[in-house]
Amino acid sequence: MKIAVLPGDGIGPEVTAAARRVLDALALPGLALFEGDVGGIAYRRHGLPLPAETLEMARAADAVLFGAVGDPEYDSLPRDLRPEQAILGLRRELGLFANLRPAAGWPGLEELSPLRPELARGIDLLVVRELTGDVYFGAKGERTSSAGERQGWDEMTYGEGEIRRIAHTAFRAAQSRRGQVTSVDKANVLETSRVWREVVSAVAGEYPEVRLEHMYVDNAAMQLVRSPGQFDVILTGNLFGDILSDQASACVGSIGLLPSASLGARQTQHGTFGLYEPIHGSAPDIAGQGRANPLAAILSLAMLLRHSLGREADAGRIERAVARVLAGGLRGADLGGDAGTEAIAEAVVQELGQAD
Repeated sequence: MKIAVLPGDGIGPEVTAAARRVLDALALPGLALFEGDVGGIAYRRHGLPLPAETLEMARAADAVLFGAVGDPEYDSLPRDLRPEQAILGLRRELGLFANLRPAAGWPGLEELSPLRPELARGIDLLVVRELTGDVYFGAKGERTSSAGERQGWDEMTYGEGEIRRIAHTAFRAAQSRRGQVTSVDKANVLETSRVWREVVSAVAGEYPEVRLEHMYVDNAAMQLVRSPGQFDVILTGNLFGDILSDQASACVGSIGLLPSASLGARQTQHGTFGLYEPIHGSAPDIAGQGRANPLAAILSLAMLLRHSLGREADAGRIERAVARVLAGGLRGADLGGDAGTEAIAEAVVQELGQAD
């Protein structure tokens, strides 16, 4: 079993090291880890945010454990050299079209949500975000209007095949959850969304046991605050999924708790090849201070074990250990406490040693 470890920038190396510490505690046989540069650190060392050797390392692995990319130091670089191009490049080159972002309320953390405790307690949803299309990968540029003003433009497109494959991912996920898919679009305004809605409706016919509802994105944003417990699987495009999954993290209480998996079609000996990362980003304002909450990275590791290495039991052990740490009252700064990165990782490792 091969894992490519790409810590990246900001707090990425800190939280990735914490996840590796948990992985080491599992003492899995036959596991090989390889570390590479990505993002700003890669630009500094190699002149590119995604060096060829890093990409080849990822391709040769069964899974990628990713930290974060992004550094204000590089904001003035041309777009193709900025750190963020590393993650976009990995998604594109590795065919990672399906992003899974679970969000669930943790017992005892309801008071940290901006929502009423009874609403926060009911959150248990999965955002299935299409990851390789939409305005993120469409043509873009600048032009001059007839009035002589600068205009920025971005192209939003989705083909039927792109929509169909992400829809199947969402419906299959719903089959193992509560059997409901909410497809989020803006079909009353966008032609792209009209095609999206029609294709998703057609795919739904192959899953008669799963309920499908369509919802405009502005209404979905409102409903996530008003009644988040109504959602099971949210299926949506790249742009809307980026926004709604971050909103869901705020409803739970902290973006520092949410993991993610980016999956493609390639199968390995043990499962589905994927890239796993916390959704919180590089947080350069606290980088190097040992204050970052590593739980999202640790939970991303659990998703890696489940989806790419076929080790459901070990994934469950990690998730239960995290639940016990949170129930015991240990909190990082993002949760109103003062526990540092290493202390939180150590607590999870200690809980792994306890009987479930």
